[in-house]
Amino acid sequence: MPVKISQLEPKHFDAWDSYVRRASGGTFCHLAGWKQVIENGAGQTCPYLVAEQDGALVGALPLTVKKHFLFGKALISNMFCVYGGALSSEPLVADALYDHAWQMAQQLGLPVFENRSVTRHHEDDDNWSTIGAAATFRRTLAEDDEKQLLAIPRKQRAVVRKSLKNNLKTDWNGDVNVFYDLYAQSVLSLGTPVFPKKLFKALVDVFGDDAQIQITCDSDGAPVASLMSFYFNDIVMPYYAGGTKSVRALGAHDFMYYQLMLSARERGAASFDFGRSKIDSGPYKFKKNWGFEPEMLGYQVRTVKGIEPPNLSQQSGPFSKLSKLWTKLPLGVSKILGPPLARHLG
Repeated sequence: MPVKISQLEPKHFDAWDSYVRRASGGTFCHLAGWKQVIENGAGQTCPYLVAEQDGALVGALPLTVKKHFLFGKALISNMFCVYGGALSSEPLVADALYDHAWQMAQQLGLPVFENRSVTRHHEDDDNWSTIGAAATFRRTLAEDDEKQLLAIPRKQRAVVRKSLKNNLKTDWNGDVNVFYDLYAQSVLSLGTPVFPKKLFKALVDVFGDDAQIQITCDSDGAPVASLMSFYFNDIVMPYYAGGTKSVRALGAHDFMYYQLMLSARERGAASFDFGRSKIDSGPYKFKKNWGFEPEMLGYQVRTVKGIEPPNLSQQSGPFSKLSKLWTKLPLGVSKILGPPLARHLG
């Protein structure tokens, strides 16, 4: 039966999400709400593609258009997300979605199509090549608080136990402004421009209780760490984290993630998705210390012949020197200069 490809319309958001939630490989990053978040919060265009056969939805491909004179032009599945790619039980339907997306990229003058799929869709297609060296970390939550603590390897468990003695408190209904201030401090220390605040406000507005803000406060009640986590089916995924310079001494991040594990189980979550990290990076080692085993991601890219994807690495790319200079900016200045740049870096 022929496959009809069209762009997602708001009236079909519920049908899209229903399909994503039951599809193999469906993630929070595939939900239709991201289209609203990215378009309203970052000013990008999101031509999400729907595949239909005989009037039934049989495939979905979230897409974002990126155009910037410094950071390149690309069609991405999906921008600001660690996961993406086509969802379909039929390989031919997925192929039809990817072919349509590539034709769209050519029409829009986009020389790069980046596919952030967990698994490789194009193993035997010379038009596609693997990019990056990143892994995701996922694990089942334990049955109770004590077993959750014991599931953490000994050295990291000792760090968590120590953090539990620091009189830290958790606010599960954290304010987005407090979250953003702490997040901005963290990314500034990494030499990274901060995303627009309206992106995070859009996440809360669109996803409601499924985008949870968690604030960790010290014994005096001062916020020291923040976390925005996403809930999807029976999975909890900590996504955006921030903190002050005192966060390490207090073990605030260790406390924060452990408290999320306990709270998420009470909420009905069965799995904890620690998200994406580059191989051998600090976050990668941190997650392994918690006992999570890395799963290699199948990110791939297709480009116009002779075109190389831009290298946006802060460590080795052309922006590495700028990244070091960025860390020296005052926080207030970084909040002004960062968002116009960062909305093209998701």
